[in-house]
Amino acid sequence: MPSRRPVVVAIDAGTTGVRALVVTADGAVADTAYRELTQHFPGPGWVEHDPNEIWGAVVATLGEVVARLDPGSVAVRAVGLTNQRETVVAWNRSTGQPAYRAIVWQDRRTAGRCRELEDAGHLPLVRERTGLVLDPYFSASKMRWLLTDGGVEPDPNLALGTVDSWILWNLTGGATGGGLFATDTTNASRTMLFDIVVRRWSDELCDLFSVPRRSLPDVHPSCGRFGRMDPGIFGTASPLSGVPVSGVAGDQHAALFGQACFDAGMAKVTYGTGSFVLANAGGTCPPPVDGLVTTIGWDLGTEGATAIGVGKGGAEPTAGGRSPVAYALEGSVFTSGAAIQWLRDGLGIIGSAAELEPLARSVDSSEGVVVVPAFTGLGSPHFDPWARGTIVGLSRGSGRAHLARAVVEAMGFQVRDVLAAMEGAGGVPVTALRADGGASAMTLLLQFQADQTRLPVSRPADVETTAIGVAMLAGLAEGVWGSLDALSNLWHEDVTCEPACPAGEADLLHRRWLDALERARSRPGER
Repeated sequence: MPSRRPVVVAIDAGTTGVRALVVTADGAVADTAYRELTQHFPGPGWVEHDPNEIWGAVVATLGEVVARLDPGSVAVRAVGLTNQRETVVAWNRSTGQPAYRAIVWQDRRTAGRCRELEDAGHLPLVRERTGLVLDPYFSASKMRWLLTDGGVEPDPNLALGTVDSWILWNLTGGATGGGLFATDTTNASRTMLFDIVVRRWSDELCDLFSVPRRSLPDVHPSCGRFGRMDPGIFGTASPLSGVPVSGVAGDQHAALFGQACFDAGMAKVTYGTGSFVLANAGGTCPPPVDGLVTTIGWDLGTEGATAIGVGKGGAEPTAGGRSPVAYALEGSVFTSGAAIQWLRDGLGIIGSAAELEPLARSVDSSEGVVVVPAFTGLGSPHFDPWARGTIVGLSRGSGRAHLARAVVEAMGFQVRDVLAAMEGAGGVPVTALRADGGASAMTLLLQFQADQTRLPVSRPADVETTAIGVAMLAGLAEGVWGSLDALSNLWHEDVTCEPACPAGEADLLHRRWLDALERARSRPGER
């Protein structure tokens, strides 16, 4: 009989929902299941999720895709896990029960505490050790809030982790089956507690935020065997029973990997709830850059070292600049797809996201209307948690279509600002941009992005690059793929938009954006 075809199952636990996907050896998504997550807003600027709902969605989506697998023709070789980053889950490792709702990365409740730490002179330490900035976006201040205002007791059974560690712990046995309490370097690098140069938890930062080190997970490379799927989840006869979980990465890091941005200077933008621009900065940690954060792109461990040809345990980059550990410059825009949801749910301007592009195309321009979607503050390169959403340039002739087009343009302007900060950093220049995420389906957005950045913008044939990326990490560890070159060959272009409008025209539109942006920014008395 012919051998069974290898597949990798990817779990993508995002902000708005959870997906399970089946990825084949040629890098294609063969099947998918999805469950939406309930968004809780208990106060202004507060965003929470139910950890049990997240885990329930993981089980439901996995069960759905596995039920459709033919075990006679395919074999699940590995499971990969990717997740919304910075979101904090606290739970009891003895009972398995969450101690509080998950505090989502968008949450701004700790803005005041971050400002106090910055005013006290702690920003240089945070920048040097973590590559991050003192912003409530990251996990540490959320953990501190849980241990103080949240009333969570710091007892020996307390687990404080990001969403990946909560899911991984449950996948590998949980409270009854000795679940593995671990995370990977990419997720750890988003907590503001992890030293990204030496790649371990910083006692100094744990002390600064009063987070007990014993409550944090062990940190593993992104590529490598974490543990095995607990047979008790679906039964011993399930195709997932005992399958190794061999790849874990934060969603944006997984997308960078899935876009095959393996060489320094390659960049991707994911248009999701927010927009996230990551550029591969090579194997040496770059110095901090104003307006951006430095993060670990991925850590391929010993399997990855072999895959790029430097031998087991090798640390030095190859002649082509590839290294088992890749760093990245990142700009995080907090509101992109969330602005589309606002048009749909808040204003009723569109009935579904698919209506946005046709409506925006129904006018030749926004006619001077500019939307600054700072609904949860501004991210890179401004990092202003007190900024608020603003619309300028309205006239009696402004209508639904102008507002829709202005929202599309805002997504492009924000990414231009991030790339400008990267260019000003003096690092490896970005020469092309690869786009993914739901809004990348809009060719209007890709063309506007190309016009604004003066870069070619490419969309791959399959935009599920987050899930594909973590499937690649898991499959690389388990021998489904043998090298980064093999993975590069799986990336296929769907469309590329080249700059079309004159640079002067693009710059004029951008100046209007900058004027509107200043109106959205906070003033000292508003902080």
